[in-house]
Amino acid sequence: MSGQQSRKIDRARPHRPLPTPMYATYIFPRLMDWVLRGERLQTERRLLLAPVHGLVLEIGFGTGLNLPHYPPTVTALHTVDPAPLLPDRVAVRVAQASFPVHVRHVSAERLPYDDARFDYAVSTFSLCTIPDPGKALREIRRVLKPDGHFLFLEHGRSDDPHIARWQDRLNPLQQILACGCNLDRRIDQLVLDAGLWLEQLDRYCLPGVPRIGGEMYRGTARLNGPPSLHSRLEA
Repeated sequence: MSGQQSRKIDRARPHRPLPTPMYATYIFPRLMDWVLRGERLQTERRLLLAPVHGLVLEIGFGTGLNLPHYPPTVTALHTVDPAPLLPDRVAVRVAQASFPVHVRHVSAERLPYDDARFDYAVSTFSLCTIPDPGKALREIRRVLKPDGHFLFLEHGRSDDPHIARWQDRLNPLQQILACGCNLDRRIDQLVLDAGLWLEQLDRYCLPGVPRIGGEMYRGTARLNGPPSLHSRLEA
C-alpha cells in the first residue's frame, strides 16, 4: 500500500476524542446527577421500584438516586458501578437508607455474586452505557432466583424510523458528551436476547425531553414466563 493510500485511510477514519479525566470525573457526574434527579424522573423511579422486596441488586448505581424510592420491604441492597461517582453525595444517600446498602465498584459484566441469589435486580439509565449490555443482562439472569424479577427504566432506540436515523447520526457525539452513553440501543431486544422473559413493557416519550433522548423503556422481566410477548417482539 502506498503512503498516499495510507494517508487517505487515516483521513477517512478520524480519531474520536475521549472525555478528559477531569470532565469524566468531576463535571459529567454532577451534570448527570442534576438531570436525572428531575421531578418527573423521581416519579418514574417510584413507580418502577414500588413492588421491590427482599434482597436486591442494582447495576449502574451511579450517585444513588434510586435510594429514596426503594420501599421498606427491601431487606438489603447490593450495588455495582465501575467508578465511584460523587462519593460524598453517595455516602449521604447511603446513610439515609433504611436498609443495609453494600456498594462495590465492579463491572456489571462480571458480577461477584453466587447464582440464584437475588429476589430483584434493577437497572435505571445504565444499559445505555454498559459496554457489553448483553453480557451484563446474562449475569443478571444468572444471579436472579428462579422466581426473581428484573426491573428496568431506560432510554433507547425509537420505533419511529426518522427519529432512529437521527439517533444513529448523533450517537458518536452522545458517546463523547455523556461518557459512553448510547442513544440507539433497543432495550427490549437486549433483554430478550439475554434469555429473560418480558412480563411487562411500557414504551413512551418522556414529556419535555427531545425524542432523540426521551424514548423510554420501562419494564419487568423474569427467568420464565408465557411466550406471548416474547414471540410478538421477535416477530
